[in-house]
Amino acid sequence: MENRKLKLLGLNLEELKALSLEMGLPSYTAKQIARWLYVRKVRSIDMMTDLSKAARALLSERYEVGVSEPTHVVTSVDGTRKYLFPVKCSRSNALNPPVEPSFEEASVEAVMIPDQDRATLCVSSQSGCKMGCRFCMTGRQGFHGNLSAAEILSQFIGVQESDKLTNAVFMGMGEPLDNYENVSRAIEILTADWGFGWSPKRITLSSIGVLPNLKRFLDDSKCHLAISLHDPFPQERLQLMPAQKAWNIEDVIRLIKQYDFSGQRRVSFEYTMFAGLNDTKAHADALSRLLKGLECRVNLIRFHKIPDFPYETSPDLIMENFKTRLCNNGITTTIRASRGEDILAACGMLAGQHKD
Repeated sequence: MENRKLKLLGLNLEELKALSLEMGLPSYTAKQIARWLYVRKVRSIDMMTDLSKAARALLSERYEVGVSEPTHVVTSVDGTRKYLFPVKCSRSNALNPPVEPSFEEASVEAVMIPDQDRATLCVSSQSGCKMGCRFCMTGRQGFHGNLSAAEILSQFIGVQESDKLTNAVFMGMGEPLDNYENVSRAIEILTADWGFGWSPKRITLSSIGVLPNLKRFLDDSKCHLAISLHDPFPQERLQLMPAQKAWNIEDVIRLIKQYDFSGQRRVSFEYTMFAGLNDTKAHADALSRLLKGLECRVNLIRFHKIPDFPYETSPDLIMENFKTRLCNNGITTTIRASRGEDILAACGMLAGQHKD
């Protein structure tokens, strides 16, 4: 069996301190390593030049930095850039799953979306997805495994725009709350002063509403939340999103209403519009009733056609009328601009493949 080295990337400060103590290195080594990993974003231990040569050699015997570099990059006509990353994902949700034989080699995609002075990275958390949403290419390919914290953070480090990123959305491949341990570890490192040093307000996590871990996220994090809603009527939503059976959208919103979103932290609801399916006045009014009393935003999303799904996106006029009806009912609503459709990088189109 291959003697696989352990990854430094994805370790928090306490773990780096324990590692340093175990290897007989000075206690301040942990902060030095954290700075090299998360601020300077080095690719090798040899680049950690304020560690002694002996310390670097000792570390290199058992560890590697562990950054996964993208294997393919493609750029849209609108400037959106899609990156393909190799991963060795695990079906375990644990932070340190068994090395063998549970790893599966796969690929995931991350999308960098430029918008004037913003550069937003759309991050993947799983290869494939268990949720099975009918209109999503990721969900229709099945589940291959969870990404480690290192593989999630590699997406932030491996993109060409790494030092220019202003925001991140966990809206790529996978359900983030189904891989909560690794996602929360990545967010911890992104927002720690010894890590990337980002404000939680720069990060949004999107979920269909995995209730047990949604509560943990709301309690543990100050990051923004986006809920994939798509239909206010439970039986119709179930036909689009099988996870509705396990986590009813009414229960999800009941939980969210227990938290304060009147300040800087925001909650939004993603609503992909399908012609003749979920775009009527009755749907707008039911959505308004469902969200009544909650300080939130609804983002209306044009559906991007995928194979073997019978619906088309709603016409622009229908979307505008739907938005107006929601706004008149007191729900702040926007129509999200589609980005990267020509390179299969738009909402619902990620499948861990590349298109030249």
